[in-house]
Amino acid sequence: MENILNTMVQVRKRLHSILDLTPKEQLLQIPEGFRNNIWWNIAHVVVTQQLLVYRFSGLQIRIPEGYVDKYRKGTVPGDAPSDEEIKEVAALLISTVEWMEEDYRNGLFKNYQSYTTSANVTLGNVDEAIAFNLFHEGLHIGAIIALQKMLK
Repeated sequence: MENILNTMVQVRKRLHSILDLTPKEQLLQIPEGFRNNIWWNIAHVVVTQQLLVYRFSGLQIRIPEGYVDKYRKGTVPGDAPSDEEIKEVAALLISTVEWMEEDYRNGLFKNYQSYTTSANVTLGNVDEAIAFNLFHEGLHIGAIIALQKMLK
């Protein structure tokens, strides 16, 4: 688990860097042939981690519930986020992984409601959820790289 958590921190640092270095207009642009943008992908990974790890463990998520409504699976970009929302998600990229690691080490994830993902992978415990979440974030970094190439 240590390697998975360390890798997730590195993924999140990369996402933070992308968010920090990309002009807002590019974050929000949806190229032809795509259904979302860089911003949505970044906010989506924050939301998904909270749902997969916390909600299915029967625990309170640690992000605003409104983000779930805007960025969960099946949503598409809506209104442009405020600068404050972008700053908050940037901070959550790192803090949500740190909180998860601390909560994991403290044994908070005792129960897990089995969940089958859209990739047809059934998650039966928090270890499987954390591992799958890393895979999920890798998919979205790939999508972000494709979006960046289209926007150049």
